[in-house]
Amino acid sequence: MTNSADQEFLVFLVKAIVDHPDDVMVERKVDEMGVLLSLKVHPQDMGVVVGRQGATAKAIRSLLRIVGIKNNARINLRIEEPEGSTRPPRPMMGERQEFQN
Repeated sequence: MTNSADQEFLVFLVKAIVDHPDDVMVERKVDEMGVLLSLKVHPQDMGVVVGRQGATAKAIRSLLRIVGIKNNARINLRIEEPEGSTRPPRPMMGERQEFQN
């Protein structure tokens, strides 16, 4: 199966920002709603791909929208949560965080 321009663009973009580029996988499906790109990354890279308050994910979606406009397609991105991924516990309010340099 040959990769399309939108799929290749997403793979290139995500591999450039993650720590485990070999674990980046993109699945492409086309239906009546447009193109759906499902992104799978290493569990440790989820935070980088999503970004603070989803800012990185929004930026990636905006860039994919531009690629879609150029190719006359509506492109949607689904970021799949990796199996066994767990978020580190958040500190309770008032707790001090110790940072190590």
